[in-house]
Amino acid sequence: MSAHKTTTTLHHLVALLSRESDQLLLEQLGISLSQYKILTTLHEHQHVQQRAIAAALGQTEASISRQIKLLKEKGMLVSPRNPINRREHIADLTVRGLRIIEAAEAILDNYHRTFFSNLNQKQHKQLDELLGNIHKSVCQLQH
Repeated sequence: MSAHKTTTTLHHLVALLSRESDQLLLEQLGISLSQYKILTTLHEHQHVQQRAIAAALGQTEASISRQIKLLKEKGMLVSPRNPINRREHIADLTVRGLRIIEAAEAILDNYHRTFFSNLNQKQHKQLDELLGNIHKSVCQLQH
């Protein structure tokens, strides 16, 4: 398989999985895939600035700001002002936000499990390693 065909297949797969995951999360939890990614980023890196979230997720700061505002309105985040730098906005997860992350992970795991059920343990491990290597290479090119 050529590199072009491989990347075309990966792009198509990512688009389909993203669209289906987004739809599932919207229907079952009332959040988008983008909002889920913001919540998980905040869970993994507490007190991270919106600029860093935007960079990590490949989105604009304005988009992240809008999504954070929606998540705050839904009670999943709080955003106290930094007393030292009032222009700096740092968002923190609420208990509700943590519960939404857990529920979303269960929903997505259940959905994605069907795609990997025909792989044996060795094939699954090989796929994880290959995708991890590709991810690492792409990330190194970005920096």
